[in-house]
Amino acid sequence: MKPEEFIKAYEIALGTQNWKNIEPLISKSISVTFSNGTVHFGKNNVKTAFENNFSKIKNEEYKIDNVRWLSREENFAVFLFDFFWTGIVNNKSVSGNGIGTSVLINEDDKWKLLTEHLGKKSD
Repeated sequence: MKPEEFIKAYEIALGTQNWKNIEPLISKSISVTFSNGTVHFGKNNVKTAFENNFSKIKNEEYKIDNVRWLSREENFAVFLFDFFWTGIVNNKSVSGNGIGTSVLINEDDKWKLLTEHLGKKSD
């Protein structure tokens, strides 16, 4: 899998809202920062955070777009992206978007997400 293919696989895995599909794409040293500022370190904490989001947002659709590569090396890659999501929260249609930065590493001969930082777009 190339870094570009990882992005599509990650987007599809997130869309399933099932940790079992996401976990193989996550580094053992993962950290994730959500757009609300919460930071989660380690697979167990990231799993809990993701599953918490999945339980609140029903029928979520997640899209990664406008990928800009900062670096693609043999063992790591860094990219910026825009993200968009829609779903149902408390029986209401909701949506959001923002910007992200991700670092991938080649771990155990597979591309995995080392860190992801999601933020809000400025107006």
